[in-house]
Order: sequence, then structure tokens, then C-alpha cells
Amino acid sequence: MAQITEVKLLDDLDGGEAAESVSFSLDGKSYEIDLSEKHAAALRDAFAPFVSSARRAGGSVAASRPRMSARAGRPREETTAIREWATANGLEVSARGRISSTVLEAYENRGNAVAAPEPVAEPVAEAAPEAPAKPKRRSRKKVTAEA
Repeated sequence: MAQITEVKLLDDLDGGEAAESVSFSLDGKSYEIDLSEKHAAALRDAFAPFVSSARRAGGSVAASRPRMSARAGRPREETTAIREWATANGLEVSARGRISSTVLEAYENRGNAVAAPEPVAEPVAEAAPEAPAKPKRRSRKKVTAEA
């Protein structure tokens, strides 16, 4: 079965057929409106004196979002301090990327304990007990019917 989905834009001002969706921002809020060619030209003409006197504010809205480290709740200066503290105290920490939870926990508890973290003992490899041998599977013989 085949389906055809048709999307028609309707002019948000008069309900007629719209030619395009026009995006604009004002006072930090973004808007989009579907307009006919006539109304789109009128909107652009109305904005023209303001646009010609204005200065560009930068890239897209996505570019103004905070960086990942700021969204994670820690400023860059704090993550740098954590990395320096961890390195000075013998903890392994990468120069970039995520800081492990053990390093973060040690940093947050640095005033509570003076001793360095205990080294992790190497696990002793024990021989695994051998599983009992499984019996071999018997193959079934085909039974032939004799006449």
C-alpha cells in the first residue's frame, strides 16, 4: 500500500496559501511564521531599516549554548584544579575528558583524610576448578523400514 502525505503551508495572517516559513528573533526569543510571498516581503520590508542599522550578534542560537563543562556543573578552573590535585597526590587522571568518580570523591574528601589512597592489591589468579567432562552425545541411527 502506498501513501502520499501532502503538507500545505497556510499563511498565519490571513489563512491563504503560504510560500515559506520565516524565522526571526526578538528580545532573545525565536519565532517562526508561515507567510505568503506578499506577507514575507512586507515583514522583511518592515525589518529592513532596523536590520540595516543593527550589528550581527554572532552565530546561530546553538552557538550561544554553554559549553559541556559548564553544563556538567563544574567550571573549567575547578576541573583543572582537580586534575592538578589528583596528579600531585598520585592518582591517575587523564589530561582531557571526564574525571572518574573515584578521583572526584577523593578530591571532595581531601580535607577528611590525610593518608594517600591504598594501593589496589593485584588479584591472585586461582586455577578454576575443572568442570566435569560432559558425556558425548550419541548420534541417532536412521531406522529404515524393510518391506
